[in-house]
Amino acid sequence: MFKSSLRSSFWLKIGIALLLVGLADRLFFMQRPGATLGLFALLWLAATALFRKGWARDRRGLLAAAGAAALAVILIDQPSLLTWVLFGLALMIAAQSARVRGGEDAWRWAQRLIIHAATAVVGPWIDLIRLNRTNRRRQAMNLPGTVRLLILPVLGGAVFLTLFANANPVIGDLAAQLRLPPLSEDTTARLVFWGVVLIAVGGILRPRWRRRLIALPSREARTTPRVAAASVTLSLIVFNLLFAMQNGLDLAFLWSGAPLPEGVTLAEYAHRGAYPLIVTALLAGLFVLIFLRPGSETAARPLVRRLVVLWVGQNLFLVASSLLRTADYIEAYSLTRFRIAAMIWMVLVGVGLGLICWRMLKNKSASWLINANVGAALAVLAVVSVIDLGAIAAHWNVRHAREIDGQGSRLDLCYLDGLNGAALVSLVELEQRTTDPALQDRVAAVRDRQLTAMREHQSKWRGWRWRDARRLDRVERLTAGRPLTAPLPGPRDCDGRLFPPPAHASASPPPSPVAPPLTSEAGT
Repeated sequence: MFKSSLRSSFWLKIGIALLLVGLADRLFFMQRPGATLGLFALLWLAATALFRKGWARDRRGLLAAAGAAALAVILIDQPSLLTWVLFGLALMIAAQSARVRGGEDAWRWAQRLIIHAATAVVGPWIDLIRLNRTNRRRQAMNLPGTVRLLILPVLGGAVFLTLFANANPVIGDLAAQLRLPPLSEDTTARLVFWGVVLIAVGGILRPRWRRRLIALPSREARTTPRVAAASVTLSLIVFNLLFAMQNGLDLAFLWSGAPLPEGVTLAEYAHRGAYPLIVTALLAGLFVLIFLRPGSETAARPLVRRLVVLWVGQNLFLVASSLLRTADYIEAYSLTRFRIAAMIWMVLVGVGLGLICWRMLKNKSASWLINANVGAALAVLAVVSVIDLGAIAAHWNVRHAREIDGQGSRLDLCYLDGLNGAALVSLVELEQRTTDPALQDRVAAVRDRQLTAMREHQSKWRGWRWRDARRLDRVERLTAGRPLTAPLPGPRDCDGRLFPPPAHASASPPPSPVAPPLTSEAGT
């Protein structure tokens, strides 16, 4: 009875997986993903819930499934790669949680998820091998016996069908129509798409897992490099002095607004130091992790602990200076999604440094440190998946453009045009605020291009997006009493400028070349 239920569950999973593959083909193949991506995610989660009976008794599984459902709703609002990846992680955790004992840290979970993704590729082949072994045990008809049974009628029938097709045009035309279609590029791409979706869906419906995983080094293990405590202490003194010099220069030029040396601009000072200083902070954290492991002899010394706290504090100030450098660079140039992400990354680096210092002071384990950092990173990524960074960048650039308040950087309409509709509302607001006819025409051209593309995407049910629908509603409210201006006709570049007219030839034809005389004076 139990084996029969297992077999029925196996074939039910195959049937549901094929249904999801067909649905994905209908919704996404060669189509722009819209709210349908979130609906597919909800259906995938519901299909997974049919076979994960342990969710009702597993708190982790319920939390992961709830997180996956929330991310699916976010995908309905605005599909993005980051949200889709987070949904996949939540779904994999929910699928494996019933088999994993409680208390496992993020390090072991990361190994399980990597193994899950790797074995999902070979999972269908493993199932076929197991199914063939089961049929052999049941003494069912095996493959060699089937081949011996069918080889004579199939080959003989093919020979006679070929002869009849050559002798009878009716049979020949029918056989020609029954030929398989040629393997076109579209067919090949569709088969690859089906395979990818089947692997992803099958890996969730039939998850694989391992008992043996790589464990983190224990506190008792002697993994810390044998470096004299005096050397570590001297290194910390040198590092603190160097960091004090760098932070002193930042205080003098960056924070206080003192004039820089001749030939150095504030933008150059800010841009050159933002990212290298973050690398410096990461190296400082790596130094503490390697040479000041909790429980070690070096980390137990009071002087070393004070020097580490001072050094981490200087690193945090360094991170704050990097944030200020990036803010000054944005003020001088413009705000982009990448620069927002860079500032978020800097904040995470500062959080990680604080956690490293706290771990040493409170004698926490490596598992605690990994869990805390992974939790902070996942929380930030979840928030970023909801926030529209493109709309934030567009709003800031429009509000602080030199064309608006006479300060800051020039408005980069090419960047706003490349935000794929995220800047539409800001462009409408700018078009209504500006009094410069030339700028208004350029903004109207970029806005018209964005608005036309968004309406076209929203008119197709596969590409419809909830967030874009709200953007269009906002545009309608803004233009209810103030209709939009029509841009001047003509081809435009990315920043709305009209292409220069081509150089036309002169209206009068060029003079015909004078034919040389047949004879010259010298020949007469």
